[in-house]
Amino acid sequence: MSSEYYEYQLTIDKILDSGSRSFPNREIVYRDIRRYTFSSFSDSVKRLMSGLKKLGVKKGDRVGVIDWDTDVYFHTYYAIPMLGSVLHTVNIRYPLELIVKTILHAEDKYLIVRDEFVPLIEKAANIMPVGMKVITYSDNKEKVKSPISSADFWELIESNEPIEVSEDLKENDMATIFYTSGTTGEPKGVWFSHRKIVLHTLSVSLVGARAPLNLTSNDVYLILVPMFHVHAWGYPYVALLSGVKYVLPGKYDYGLILKLMDKEKVTYSAMVPTILYLILSHPDAPKYAHVFKRWKVTIGGSALPEGLAKKAKELGITVIAGYGLSETCPVLTTGYYNSLVEGLDEEKKFMEQISTGAPIPLVQIKIVDPSTGEEKERGKIGEIVVRAPWLTQEYYKDPEKTKSLWKGGWLHTGDLAYMDEYGYLHIVDREKDAIKSGGEFIPSLLLENAISLHPKVSQVAVVGIKDEKWGERPVAFIVPKEPINEEELRQFLLNLANEGKIQKWWIPDKFIFINSMPLTSTNKIDKKVLREMAQK
Repeated sequence: MSSEYYEYQLTIDKILDSGSRSFPNREIVYRDIRRYTFSSFSDSVKRLMSGLKKLGVKKGDRVGVIDWDTDVYFHTYYAIPMLGSVLHTVNIRYPLELIVKTILHAEDKYLIVRDEFVPLIEKAANIMPVGMKVITYSDNKEKVKSPISSADFWELIESNEPIEVSEDLKENDMATIFYTSGTTGEPKGVWFSHRKIVLHTLSVSLVGARAPLNLTSNDVYLILVPMFHVHAWGYPYVALLSGVKYVLPGKYDYGLILKLMDKEKVTYSAMVPTILYLILSHPDAPKYAHVFKRWKVTIGGSALPEGLAKKAKELGITVIAGYGLSETCPVLTTGYYNSLVEGLDEEKKFMEQISTGAPIPLVQIKIVDPSTGEEKERGKIGEIVVRAPWLTQEYYKDPEKTKSLWKGGWLHTGDLAYMDEYGYLHIVDREKDAIKSGGEFIPSLLLENAISLHPKVSQVAVVGIKDEKWGERPVAFIVPKEPINEEELRQFLLNLANEGKIQKWWIPDKFIFINSMPLTSTNKIDKKVLREMAQK
């Protein structure tokens, strides 16, 4: 019997088409510079596909992007993978040497570069891939004058008619590649297929609708995760699928971000803890109390300190924590309410929602002994290992590290945690950050959380340094909110120890007061730098 059965492919164009069909008038806003409806954005993406194709971009070609969080970047999230080529989101906070190294390793054939980054690329022109074409652009649409410029981004859109996706595009084709933040050595390439991104988008969209976020298509997103970092946690795809208005901030300016939140009636954001701290401590923040009362926030990237979470709650902000890695696309867990938690009292629910969270749909998590791989009981600390349909299958061109990543058929995160009675993860440390003192581990994240509760502490980070007697001892770095001394902090922690909340021997031997924390390229606190400072 003959059949005309069509095997449906889970490709990124399906997300764009769904959003533009179901929510044609919903908006994408880039600062106060440009606005699109989902319908006009879809047309613009398909014109860009046409322009890139005429320029010579073919299936499988890597196209790097060097930009802030702009409408141009938003176009590339769709147009490049939909053409069958591969989007390389280049980390602009790397030093030039690492930027070039990742471009060479990814084998980029094209670069899309914002005008202010053109001088950077000109410096490295003689070591870039031979024959690479550079597409440049400026916000005001004036052509960029540079010997390295091969084409103008806006011209690629405006001088071409829209095209549709080729039938050759398959769900298992590579769609994106980027590089880890390099906090544990050289950056490693991770890549994701169309299918992985679509499934991740579906799951993140589904879990966002659960309490306490209760997100709907009437929410307004302003995501403060750099677009070069793990697909901005997938939200540029979630936005189109969920039908929400999406606000792009460009280069982060926290005064402007507060104005945008007010003007565009933003209700939801996602970010690392440092960004939330910078917003809440901004001099203009008190003027936006009415904005905070409607604001919902997901925190990921690093642990959410309890002190910061409580400050947000006092301002009326609904805040939850989430967890994931560059290798996991990234979302694995969020602090939504499962059926075991939804009936608890408000204080208990709050503590669960700011924990590392519960697995989102389709994610499997185990806590195992790092040395034997045996699964741990509830409440026991071990390494988090995961399975989900969107995890990277390898470190690009690095079979040895891939073998370690996927040992035993589970992706190894290197994070130490326990699972509580309600099924929520509680990360206690990175395996590499754990402080082993006298043969026992001091969980730096739990110690940081305790110190964050002091009302005079703005930010805290704990690292271990070598000690002749104990092997390692903790050192705490403090950004004070107001003047505070070491004895005051030591007594505060001693009181917590007497209450049974921490162990006395966890109390740091030394407290170092600094004006600001060193940050990684993804705005996480850079503990490598802190360890160097602590040794001096």
